[in-house]
Amino acid sequence: MALDGKLLDILVDPLTKAPLIYDRDHDELISVESALAYPVRDDIPVMIEDEARKLTIDEVDAWRKKR
Repeated sequence: MALDGKLLDILVDPLTKAPLIYDRDHDELISVESALAYPVRDDIPVMIEDEARKLTIDEVDAWRKKR
C-alpha cells in the first residue's frame, strides 16, 4: 500500500525541514538534503534519525536528478 499523497505533501525531513520523496520500491522517504532514507513500516513513516538509512553519494546524486 502506498502512502497517501496528502500525507506526503505535509511531511518534511525532521532535521532540515526539506520535502521528502517517496521511494515506492524500497518503501522509504528520501531526504536529499540530509542524505537519509526514513523507513516506512506498516504504512507508518518512521521519522527518527537513528532509524534512517544513510544514503550513498551516488544515491543522493541519483535522487537529485529525479527531482
